[in-house]
Amino acid sequence: MLVLVAPGQGAQTPGFLNPWLDLPGVADRLMWWSAAAGLDLIHYGTKADADEIRDTAVAQPLLVAAGLLTAFSLFEQPEEAHTASPFVSLPTGAVGAVAGHSVGEITVAAAAGVISPEAAMVLVRKRGEAMAQAAAVTETGMSAVLGGDAQSVVAKLESLDLTPANRNGAGQIVAAGTREQLDALAADKPEKARVIPLKVAGAFHTHHMAPAVATLEALVPGMTVRDPLVSYVSNADGKVVGSGAQIVQRLVNQVANPVRWDLCMETFKDLGITALIEVAPAGTLVGLAKRALPGVQTVALKTPDDIAAARAIAAEHAAV
Repeated sequence: MLVLVAPGQGAQTPGFLNPWLDLPGVADRLMWWSAAAGLDLIHYGTKADADEIRDTAVAQPLLVAAGLLTAFSLFEQPEEAHTASPFVSLPTGAVGAVAGHSVGEITVAAAAGVISPEAAMVLVRKRGEAMAQAAAVTETGMSAVLGGDAQSVVAKLESLDLTPANRNGAGQIVAAGTREQLDALAADKPEKARVIPLKVAGAFHTHHMAPAVATLEALVPGMTVRDPLVSYVSNADGKVVGSGAQIVQRLVNQVANPVRWDLCMETFKDLGITALIEVAPAGTLVGLAKRALPGVQTVALKTPDDIAAARAIAAEHAAV
């Protein structure tokens, strides 16, 4: 049982796409997706500095493009797949399930055939812009809380009017709220826990993002959507969702709702996971899996040098 996962915002690093540009067709695909997103993805993935790619409106399209191009480089597709349909998805039976962390959900929605890559780029560009605008209204942010008892950590956050925006499992919860609330958390940490401020632009996955939800709700009715070709595990509650329309609605609502990656990993267990591959820029979700899913084989697809190992695991743990 192979699960393919895609990381969320914060995984990007300057120049991380450079080695991928050496693969045939990657530059052409990025140029096309750049046109769809209205953003020079090649520049931002190869030459831009850390501050440039930290911008939410830039980081999110860059992450989705990177995840899709590495997934499609891992699972080679016949040429006719690119001309017969606007939907370019993973080969049937290649993976048993997909899941993405936060904006990574858009990546896997396209990989699973729910929306086209071009639609994914339009959607994520609008998502990033809308979230950046919402974040500019009030000075907000996020801090990682590492360690401590999960229930006690959540109780502490709620007592400070903070939102447990990402429940990542493996002893990691991300708090989100105003700067004053986060300062109060730093001064009064949960027992046996560390608090680390994150370099993000706002309190994502909280009520502060409500304006972004409204923007996306107005956008998605015109999208062409189909049901996923593989099991799609949702951040909202860790459930497998079989309706493409429901997946897209969850993508809209997810902007202002917490990410329950802990529940996603519980679902992986229920599905019988034996291996996990994380698409670029990989590492974060593999790290969580190594702590929460002992015995599961993992590959972080960071550069093309990792493709051989990923293909070997994919062949061994394929769904069919």
